[in-house]
Amino acid sequence: MNNFEGTKIPKFIGSLERLRYLKISAASFSGRIPPQLGNLSRLIYLDLKEYFDLNAYSNESSQNHLQWISGLYSLRHLNLEGANLSTASAYWLQVVSMLPSLSELHLSSCGISLLPPSLPSSNLTSLSVLVLSNNGFNSTIPQWLFQLRNLVHLDLSFDKLGGSILNAFPNTTSLEKLKKMGSLCKLKTLILSENDLNGEITELIDVLSGCNNSSLEHLNLGFNKLGGILTNSIGNLSNLKELYLSNNQMSGTIPETLGQLNELVGVDVSENSWEGVLTESHLSNLKHLKDLAISNNPLLPNQTLVINISSEWIPPFKLKYLKLGSCQVGPEFPVWLRNQNELNTLILRDGQISGTIPDWFWKLILRNNLFSGPIPSDIGERMPMLMELDLSYNSLTGTLPLSIGTLYGLETLYISNNYLSGEIPELWDGIPSLLVHVDLSNNNLSGELPSSVGSLIFIVFLTLSNNHLSWELPSTLQNCTILSNLDLGGNRLSSLHILDLAQNNLSGSIPSCLGNLSAMASDIELYRYEGDSTVLTKGREDSYRSILYLVNSIDLSNNALSGDVPGGLTNLSTLGTLNLSINHFTGKIPKNIGQLQQLETLDLSRNQLSGPIPAGMASLTFLNHLNLSYNNLSGRIPTGNQLQALDDPSIYRDNPALCGRPITAKCPGDDEALNPPGGDHEDEDEDGAEFEMKLFYLSMGIGFVVGIWGVCGTLVVMESWRQAYFRGVYKVKEWIMLVIQLNVARLLQWKLNLGRIQSRT
Repeated sequence: MNNFEGTKIPKFIGSLERLRYLKISAASFSGRIPPQLGNLSRLIYLDLKEYFDLNAYSNESSQNHLQWISGLYSLRHLNLEGANLSTASAYWLQVVSMLPSLSELHLSSCGISLLPPSLPSSNLTSLSVLVLSNNGFNSTIPQWLFQLRNLVHLDLSFDKLGGSILNAFPNTTSLEKLKKMGSLCKLKTLILSENDLNGEITELIDVLSGCNNSSLEHLNLGFNKLGGILTNSIGNLSNLKELYLSNNQMSGTIPETLGQLNELVGVDVSENSWEGVLTESHLSNLKHLKDLAISNNPLLPNQTLVINISSEWIPPFKLKYLKLGSCQVGPEFPVWLRNQNELNTLILRDGQISGTIPDWFWKLILRNNLFSGPIPSDIGERMPMLMELDLSYNSLTGTLPLSIGTLYGLETLYISNNYLSGEIPELWDGIPSLLVHVDLSNNNLSGELPSSVGSLIFIVFLTLSNNHLSWELPSTLQNCTILSNLDLGGNRLSSLHILDLAQNNLSGSIPSCLGNLSAMASDIELYRYEGDSTVLTKGREDSYRSILYLVNSIDLSNNALSGDVPGGLTNLSTLGTLNLSINHFTGKIPKNIGQLQQLETLDLSRNQLSGPIPAGMASLTFLNHLNLSYNNLSGRIPTGNQLQALDDPSIYRDNPALCGRPITAKCPGDDEALNPPGGDHEDEDEDGAEFEMKLFYLSMGIGFVVGIWGVCGTLVVMESWRQAYFRGVYKVKEWIMLVIQLNVARLLQWKLNLGRIQSRT
C-alpha cells in the first residue's frame, strides 16, 4: 500500500491518452478528483476507492463532481467507493448511464442521497455489478433496478430503503411473469440488509425460487422488518451458498427443504420468531456448511423452537461458527457437536442446558445456562486456540484456573455472576496478552489484583466489581494505557494509599466509594511497608521507598471523567495529593475541601468547574502547589493563611469571572483610586529610583569612552603597535583573497572537464 501523504492527485495523469488501467485506491491522496481524468477516453478500468488520506480529508475540499466521467466511453469498471459525491446526487445516474460499456459500478459510501425512480436511458445494458451500499437514500427500491437484464450482483445494504421489496416490480406484473424474468434468474448476489424493508418474505422467496434455473448464490436480507414464513420453495434455490435472514420478524417453522441446498456454506436465520422442531433432516445434506446461526428474539415471549438432533447423528459438515440461542437445546449438552473439531465459536445462549461442561468443546460462549462445578484446571491446555470465553451467569464454583494465562490468543474473558472464590492468580505473568475485555464481577474473589495485570496492554474494559478484593492496586496498572473502563465498585480497597489512573481514557463519574478509603483518613498506618514508587506531587515526580507508607495520593488526571467532584473526597483527611486535572468535571469545588488538612498538592485545572472558590481552602496550611486554571470559577479569590504565599497569577488563569489578588481583575466595591497607607513613602521611592537610573546611564557612558580610548589611544601613541596591527589586518585580507581565487579556479576547471566529457559522449 502506498502513502502519498495527502498530496493531490496529479492533473497530468489526464494527459496519458493511451492509459487503459488506473488504480490509485487507498493511496492517501487528498482533495478533489481532477476532472482531467475525463480525457482518458481509452480507459477501461478506473479504481479510486478511498483514494484520500483520512487525516487530510475534508468534506468541503473533497466534494467531487461527475460530469468528467461522460468522456470515459470505453470504461468497463468504475470504483469510486468512499469518494464524496454529495454534490452529484441529482445527476449521478444520468452521467453513469452514458457509459455504454460499463459492467461494474461501485459507489458505496459516497454520500449520494438520491436514488432516481427511473432510468434516464437504456445504455446500462452491460451492467452486471452494481454496489450502492451505505448511501442513505431513504426511499423505496426503484423498478429499473430489476430491469437490468444482465445484473448479477446487487448491493443496496445500509441505504435506509423502505417499503416492500415486491414494490420494485410493476403492479401489473403477475408472480408467474416475475418468476420468468431474466433479470431475477441471472442474479447471483442480492444484498438488501440493514434497511427498513417490510412486507412478506414468502412471496419474494417464491419469486426467486421460481426460475427454471436460478443462479442465486448469496441472499442477504438481514436486519429489516420482513415478516411471513419460509415455505418449502426455499429448497429450489439449488445454487445458494449463503442465506442471511437474521433480525427480521419471520415466524413459523423452518422447512426441511433447507436441507436440499447442498451448496450452502453459511446460514443465519437468528433473531426471528421460529417455532416447531429442527432435526438432523434440516441439515443432513449440507456437506459444505461452515456457519450456522438459528435463534429466536429473546425479547419475544412464548417461542417454542426445539433443537432435537439425535446424539448418534454424525454431521456431514465441519462447522466453524455455531449459534443456537433462545431455543431449547438441552437439557443435555448437544453430543452431535463432538466431531466438530474445526469449531471456532460456539454460542449456546438460553439453551436450557444443565449439568457439567463436557471436555471436548473447542471455543465457547456458554452464558446464561445452569452449569455448575469448577472450571477445568487444564482449560488452557485443552483449548490453546481459544479467543473468546464467556461463562457468565452460571453457577460455577472453585477458583480461576492458572492455565487461563496460557491462552495467548484470548481476547474476551467473561466469567461474571458465578460463585468463584479465592485470589486472582498471576494469570499473565508478564507475558503480553491480547485481552480487550475482562469481566470477573459479581463473584467471591478476594485478595489483591495481581501485578501481571500490567501485561494487558490492549485492555479496554476491566470489570471487577462486587467481589472481596482488598489492599492496593498494582503500579503495573499504569501500563494499561488504553484502558477506558475500570469498575472496582463493591470491593474492599479501603487500605489503598496511592491511586494513580492518570493518562488513560477513563470516562464516567468518580464513584462515591472513593470517599471510603479509610487509609487516607487515618493517622500513620500501623502496617509499615517499603517499595519503589514514583508519585506526581507538588508539580513534579518524586520517588519514594522507605516512607512510601506515608504517601497518600489520588491522581485521575488526563482522562475523560465527568460529573461533579464528589464531596466524599473531603473525608480523606490525610490525603496529600489530589490531581483531577484535564478532565470534564462540572459543578462546584466541594465546600468542605478545607477538611483536607494534610493536602499539599491540589490540581483541578482544565475542567469546567464553576462557582466560587470555597473560603475554607485558605485553611489548607500545608498546601504548596495549587492549580485552578482553565475553569469557569467566579467571585473573589479567598485570602489569608497559605493562600497569601501562593501569589502566582497563573494559578487562576482563564477564569474570566474571578477577581481579587493576585490577579489584576478588581472585584466590585474595590476602590481603585484609594492609595494604600504609606503613599508618600512610595513617591519618595519613585524619586530615588529615577536618580539611580540617571547615575546608571552616566556610568555606562564613562565606561564606553574609557574602553574605546583604551584601545584606539594606544594605537595612536605607540607607532610600533599600530604598524603591527595593520600588518596583521593586511595578511588576513590577503589570505582570504587567495582562498577565494583558488576556489574559483577549481570550479572553472571542473566545469571545463565536465564539458569535455559530455562532448565526447
